[in-house]
Amino acid sequence: MTRVAAIDCGTNSIRLLVADADPATGEITDLDRRMTIVRLGQGVDRTGRLAPEALERTFAACREYAAVIKELGAERIRFVATSASRDAENRDDFVRGVLDILGVEPEVISGDQEAEFSFTGATKELHADSQYLVVDIGGGSTEFVVGSRAVEAARSVDIGCVRMTERHHPGDPATPEQIAAIRADIEAALDLAEQGVPLREPRTLVGLAGSVTTVAAIALGLTAYDSAAIHHSRISHDQVAAVTERLLASTHEERTRIPVLHPGRIDVIAAGALVLLAVMERTGAREVVVSEHDILDGIAWSVA
Repeated sequence: MTRVAAIDCGTNSIRLLVADADPATGEITDLDRRMTIVRLGQGVDRTGRLAPEALERTFAACREYAAVIKELGAERIRFVATSASRDAENRDDFVRGVLDILGVEPEVISGDQEAEFSFTGATKELHADSQYLVVDIGGGSTEFVVGSRAVEAARSVDIGCVRMTERHHPGDPATPEQIAAIRADIEAALDLAEQGVPLREPRTLVGLAGSVTTVAAIALGLTAYDSAAIHHSRISHDQVAAVTERLLASTHEERTRIPVLHPGRIDVIAAGALVLLAVMERTGAREVVVSEHDILDGIAWSVA
């Protein structure tokens, strides 16, 4: 048994998992799992740089996480940074700040590495003899991974809930023209993904990350966010379509009244839901298996 700390820093959120991992049994026992919305990717699509205020929000979360890691006595730490920090001109400022606070250098991983971690985290406990399409919808990018026991094909494309929202500025609520523009971007990205990944062949669609779990929580009618209820739930295409339509038609004020919707996702969740719906339509999936275990768990296993 190894006590490890895994940090996943994406475009919208930074997350920590401290866990005991047992490679012999394939089980991972959470000691602390938390998420902070820091919006590191604020403006990156437009400026190509990480904003000073976004960096400071991220460093504040890192200080909090450093205290938790020290208290729980993790033996090993791995910090992985994804889409926003891959794209930014000033990513060295980010690397230096994290190193100063946590004592480890953030690894700015490729889309292929991101896909492999996501696949491992999502499927390690799924023991069915199936071929999976794992879809990890992030803030800046979405990863598509196909495999059964190991990754067979993977592709990362630049569509995510933050990137689509900042690029198209959907109104309050979104107009049909804005929705069509977002859909066009998503469809073009799916065309690109399909060049390297057989999206229509796998039998089981597994969806990861905050956009997917939030859509699931809304579809399930939860009055409070409940990871146990969401994990491995099966949400139908019709349910996803209904939630997406509701989110796109709602105002900011109406979305604030959805009890399971994290305040940091209120302005970007509609675009994230639209990505999920488009993926289900492209693949012909009748349902999505929702996983609370994702890239963070994959990072933890890589350390263990």
